[in-house]
Amino acid sequence: MASIVGPKGQIVINKDIRERLGIKPGWIALQRLVDGHVELYFVPPEHDQSLKGSLAAHIKTIVGNESWAEVRALAWETAVRQKEEPPEEDA
Repeated sequence: MASIVGPKGQIVINKDIRERLGIKPGWIALQRLVDGHVELYFVPPEHDQSLKGSLAAHIKTIVGNESWAEVRALAWETAVRQKEEPPEEDA
């Protein structure tokens, strides 16, 4: 898979390589010189897609009539109690 360097030093990354790595237009190509050759790393741009719902499978739902404020207060109380209690010693 050889490419000819263009007049401005540009090269084309072969389509099969771009597809296998998922490289799309707008990605950043980081390059560095290592032992006489160039290494390229590709970084996708920041996305503009919503992340709403992406963690839904990992969230536990509140059961019962408690409000979010009540659940949060209970969680804080529990955390404080655990910090204040001395650690149990093995007998």
